[in-house]
Amino acid sequence: MTATATGGRRPAATQAQAAGAGAPLPSATQGPVNIGDAARASGVSAKMVRNYESLGLLGAVARTDSGYRQYSAADIHTLRFIKRARDLGFSMAEIGNLVGLWHDQARASSEVKRVAQQHLIELENRIQAMQDMRRTLQKLVQSCQGDDRPDCPILDNLAGGPGCCG
Repeated sequence: MTATATGGRRPAATQAQAAGAGAPLPSATQGPVNIGDAARASGVSAKMVRNYESLGLLGAVARTDSGYRQYSAADIHTLRFIKRARDLGFSMAEIGNLVGLWHDQARASSEVKRVAQQHLIELENRIQAMQDMRRTLQKLVQSCQGDDRPDCPILDNLAGGPGCCG
């Protein structure tokens, strides 16, 4: 059991769900599950499961005689890996690379670190750009009187005119 934010205890079975992992993985004795169950267990939509499969992020999935997809515990584990990588903002190309590295037992951790470091640099650049936008918007909002007059430094700035914050 783990402690919750309110000091209570959470059953171990729901720890994975609280971490965004979805329902428990099917056991080896349970066998494969359909796409809906795989989606619930991995925390992604059935549409995204199909998308990840079509992008090659998920290996070839078993099918029934009727053509329905059947997902193993390993498939669901891969879907959870993909979801976590998406939650961290990795691109689909980066995720494809990471999935390949994850499955490659002979990989060098330096390659994994390189991918993560590059993503971190890109994330920091986006954060800096957003902070710059925030500062500019704050200045523009402060410069606008917000009254009944038609003149507006915000619109002037957006139009490329003599705004306060060019």
